Amino acid sequence: MGKDYYKILGLNKNATEDDIRKAYRKMALKYHPDKNKSPGAEEKFKEVAEAYEILSDKEKRKVFDSYGEEGLRGNVPGGMGGEQGANFSYSFHCDPHETFRMFFGDEGPFNSFMFSSFPGDQRSQHQSGGFVGDDMDVDEPFSHFGRHGFNMGGPSFRRQKEQDKPIVKDLPVSLEDICTGCTKKMKITRTIMVQSNKQVREEKILTVDIKPGWKAGTKITFPKEGDQTPYNIPADVVFVIRDKRHPVFTRDGNDIRYKAKISLREALCGTTIQIPTISNRTIPFRLTEIIKPSTTKRIQGEGLPLAKQPMRRGDLIVEFDVKFPDSLSAYAKQTLLECLPP
Repeated sequence: MGKDYYKILGLNKNATEDDIRKAYRKMALKYHPDKNKSPGAEEKFKEVAEAYEILSDKEKRKVFDSYGEEGLRGNVPGGMGGEQGANFSYSFHCDPHETFRMFFGDEGPFNSFMFSSFPGDQRSQHQSGGFVGDDMDVDEPFSHFGRHGFNMGGPSFRRQKEQDKPIVKDLPVSLEDICTGCTKKMKITRTIMVQSNKQVREEKILTVDIKPGWKAGTKITFPKEGDQTPYNIPADVVFVIRDKRHPVFTRDGNDIRYKAKISLREALCGTTIQIPTISNRTIPFRLTEIIKPSTTKRIQGEGLPLAKQPMRRGDLIVEFDVKFPDSLSAYAKQTLLECLPP
């Protein structure tokens, strides 16, 4: 029975080209003789290279899928002489180390740092502004190797680097800071390359200048501030502005809303209430007409600045929460019946 190249790479026949590349990357690193000194590792390393050569080539894979290893050798069963594979002959003569070099590039994955220094699921914790944010994913140490397949019969070439996916973190900002603008100091921890391709961890402070009136969802990008390796373009670090929950106000675009609590008596008979503002002032506001639960009042220019026109501001919208009494005396009820229209 011939070799099963899918089984060698731990794949099934539905494997995609990307699946094949990933499987070869994993198996080649596992059995490379420079790192694996166990008996049989070198032979396994050669089998993995042969399997990759067959399955990464569309023509060879098609013959193998139809006729197995015998078809690759030109031994097609009788009666199939007119089929593809009848005149197809192949034997593996490629140096598995050359396959490895072509896949990973001339520099190789073992030249600049030790494999054991990178755990399989490394994650870096990013801290910011005195609080610790969520962990951010960092690709596997060899996830950038061999992203571009190659034709085993063609010339070798150096693999082109690709940039890692952006590292995105929410940055909660108070309404007071949105009103005035502010500067946030964000501390990140990342891997960097130093002399002789040595990798070290460093802490770095990123300064985020938040402009007055910035809306939630505004993105601030620091290009290529992610982890550095010899085989990648570092990820961009992206902070996304989010409104921090406020104990008094809620945001509505450039307007802010405030809910004033008043009694039923005040709602019917009038009163003067003190309205707080985002600028830490209070405004006396006289209520003269009847206030219904759906009533709103607008105080112009006491909202948030417009991002593109910071000299202009939105409004402060006052909503009302009318507190009804839990009970009334018989006398109060009678008085109301006499005073209120039907």
